[in-house]
Amino acid sequence: MPPAATIRIQSEPFDVPAETARLTAGRADIGGIVAFTGLCRDEGGRLEALELEHYPGMAEEEIGRVAETALARWPLLGLTAIHRHGLIRPGEDIVLVIAASAHRRAAFEAADFMMDYLKTRAPFWKREHLIGGTKGPWVEARAEDDAAAARW
Repeated sequence: MPPAATIRIQSEPFDVPAETARLTAGRADIGGIVAFTGLCRDEGGRLEALELEHYPGMAEEEIGRVAETALARWPLLGLTAIHRHGLIRPGEDIVLVIAASAHRRAAFEAADFMMDYLKTRAPFWKREHLIGGTKGPWVEARAEDDAAAARW
């Protein structure tokens, strides 16, 4: 039976070393960990913050479903997905995915799969807050993100 995934959606920053330690505590069977941290960009200096909204409960459930797919598809020994919401400033963390397995390939592929899902189908809405106080439009999905997710 595959391990359970840790899924959290939170407003506060996360601690990557602490999350990695939590996933690997007492484990000698893990041979590879892949951690991806997504950061808020300043979009060429024009972005003051990025606002992320979600439906509590629904977002966790949806991410949990795709995590179950990853756990069934790859021989993972652990999986963590944390996504922030609220107002996030450039340079701050937005998302963390950690995949653990006995061998590196499964961890790399599962982490990539999870991020492609989070970028394209996770129920989050993003709005730019521009320098000077102007609110931009809600951010549309990018075609290259959809193309990346289509390979799975």
